[in-house]
Amino acid sequence: MEIRNIAIIAHVDHGKTALTDSLMKQSGAVEENFTMDTNELERERGITIYSKNTSIFYKDTKINIVDTPGHADFSSEVERVLRSIDSVLLVVDAQEGPMPQTKFVLKKSLELGLKPIVVINKIDKPAARPDDVKEMVYELFLDLGASDEQLDFEVVYANGRDGIAKRKIDDDSSNLEPLLDLVLEKVVPASSEELTNKELRAQPFNLGYDNFLGRLAICRIYEGKIKKADEVFVKGLDGQLRKGKIIKMFTFHGLEKVELDEAIAGDIVVVAGIPDIFIGETICLNPEVEPLPIIHIDEPTISLNFLVNNSPFAGKDGKFVTNRQIKERLEKETEVNVGLKIDFSSTEYYKVDGRGELHIAVLLEKMRREGYELQISQPQVIFKEENGEKLEPYEEVIIDIPGDMSGVVIEKLSKRKGIMTEMKPDVNHTRIIFEIPTRGLLGYKSEFIVDTRGEGILASRVIGFKKYAGEIEKRNVGSMVSMATGKSSGFSLFNLQERGTLYIGHAEDVYEGMVIGNVSKGNDLVVNPTKGKELSNMRSSGADEAIKLTPPDILNIEKGMSIMSEDEYLEITPNFVRLRKQYLTEIERTRQKRKQ
Repeated sequence: MEIRNIAIIAHVDHGKTALTDSLMKQSGAVEENFTMDTNELERERGITIYSKNTSIFYKDTKINIVDTPGHADFSSEVERVLRSIDSVLLVVDAQEGPMPQTKFVLKKSLELGLKPIVVINKIDKPAARPDDVKEMVYELFLDLGASDEQLDFEVVYANGRDGIAKRKIDDDSSNLEPLLDLVLEKVVPASSEELTNKELRAQPFNLGYDNFLGRLAICRIYEGKIKKADEVFVKGLDGQLRKGKIIKMFTFHGLEKVELDEAIAGDIVVVAGIPDIFIGETICLNPEVEPLPIIHIDEPTISLNFLVNNSPFAGKDGKFVTNRQIKERLEKETEVNVGLKIDFSSTEYYKVDGRGELHIAVLLEKMRREGYELQISQPQVIFKEENGEKLEPYEEVIIDIPGDMSGVVIEKLSKRKGIMTEMKPDVNHTRIIFEIPTRGLLGYKSEFIVDTRGEGILASRVIGFKKYAGEIEKRNVGSMVSMATGKSSGFSLFNLQERGTLYIGHAEDVYEGMVIGNVSKGNDLVVNPTKGKELSNMRSSGADEAIKLTPPDILNIEKGMSIMSEDEYLEITPNFVRLRKQYLTEIERTRQKRKQ
């Protein structure tokens, strides 16, 4: 049987997963109401977080498909996948056109010499402009230095949600067969007798974990064949040779893992039995064979500390609260999450480096749902030194907003050291492109939503390290800090809400040093949210006015990470997210300021 290996790549929300779902349904691999976003967090957020392998059978050919994440914070997943496949379906929204992540994933594919098939998706949108988008994609190929062969790309017009694909926009079609036929026609077969007869060379491009089998390696077999119970050699990234044994082996039929005894060149398999296997290493039977090229993963851009929760409410809510339990959970995460780097050298905290705020927030949300309780410090950008010069990560930001809102967005990004590189007014909206230090973008997204009244789209991608941009003045609000422990009272909150935005509502537990809101003026304000109304037996005409409380701005992990300041911790428990000062009492905070 012939094998074809493809990946589906695109910007977030351009319809990769919907297209994959339709391909699976039409091939009969899954039920009608199935979705590739199997993780609870993915379904809630409506985005793909983890790349997933699946396969379909079409005209006696097995097509291995990898569905990849579209968000820039999970781009390390995409980079690895691209090395293991032979072609990509580049999905582009027929209205939005190419976005930052489209540019990132396409650049990586072109560098690897892949020849993408362009799928212009969502052609059923009222504002769809497929011809314009095709032209924009062609310009993007030119900008990224595509070869003449790559520029001669095939285009398919699709409506992934309804499962329709057409070679020409005016064609009649009721299914995705035109797309599958094009894959069989244009994608080079991954399997051949010549490749199968060579010495074994396989390379893991993703990791998994099983409670019974331990670490799993998802591998592409480039040459030769591999059997269950084979004694194999693993060539490490440092050139060292190790021995291992294949205990079990699986292949993908749909999303199901099916156990098998032998796999041949071209297939994608899951291998168990090598506990220390890592991405990019070479699995072989003959130690003399040439190792496969190493898979490089982009470096993390932000860093923060994970600490044991030591607040007055510590241990009340969580099941796993100790230093050892947090360490074990983080060690387990590094088994599969290769975009994450964790330093376990300190006993007081664990330094976690990640690809962005969302990357870290997803890990924290997972831990919180598993019953972990911890606190984190403010995210900081990772700096680099080169030739005596301080460098920091920069991002390209593409913003689509209604034209009348561009002023406030340009003003705020300019204050954060952003440089506008392009501005394109359109009929209904304006597209603005900025280059900005990652430091300047941290904490801006929540402000952006307020400034654009939820009508703006902001997307970014890391473009590399550039010269340090100097100090950035970001925070123009102070913290409203509780001076007492107890339950918040409506009477007190009614008087405090005029000072700024509250994060808590009536009758919530608070403790001394907890941040209960922000203050419009820039300085911190120490307040008593537990103070009740003074009761007396004297009558007064204005004493019983109705209290009207503004609904609080409830904190979640991402919002907390974006608004916290340097002297604060974010306390995360299974049911609560609280902001607090590192030093809880006013006296301790004053002493600390004097020391500095």
